[in-house]
Amino acid sequence: MRTWFLCKVKYAKENEQGLLKNMVEQYLVDAVSFTEAEAILYDRLGSQIRGDFQVTGISKSNIVDVFFYDDADIWYKCKITYLVADADSGKEKKVTQYMIVTAEDAKQAFDRIQESLSNMLVSFRIPDIVESPIVEVFPYEKKEAGAELPAGNFRPVQNPIDGDE
Repeated sequence: MRTWFLCKVKYAKENEQGLLKNMVEQYLVDAVSFTEAEAILYDRLGSQIRGDFQVTGISKSNIVDVFFYDDADIWYKCKITYLVADADSGKEKKVTQYMIVTAEDAKQAFDRIQESLSNMLVSFRIPDIVESPIVEVFPYEKKEAGAELPAGNFRPVQNPIDGDE
């Protein structure tokens, strides 16, 4: 199961008049820990943001799924509710989950969530859709197998250095 972290980044951006304006932006990062989320931000944003930036906050997010479409760049947070039967008591229990999707407007976000969740076995409702302040989402990227080690003082385990036996 994915763990999404909501991260706030502060930096100075130059406006049209050449003046520096402090900006605070939110990013969503798929990571296993707070430390990894911060490392991913510094890795990804280091080439995008000119000058210094600071990660001012990281918190676990309640978002369970992300649906990205290339034709839009506004993220909408959608509240999804559905009923499930409790295995022990047999009573119905209301489950609420949050998902985000890129869309041009709330109507398109609604349609895209409906389409993305059309294979769910239970009926669901979408009681709330709001525009999210999230600027960008960084999903987990699997490293290629056999990737080279960075330059350093490494030696193979099976070839001991002369005198090390």
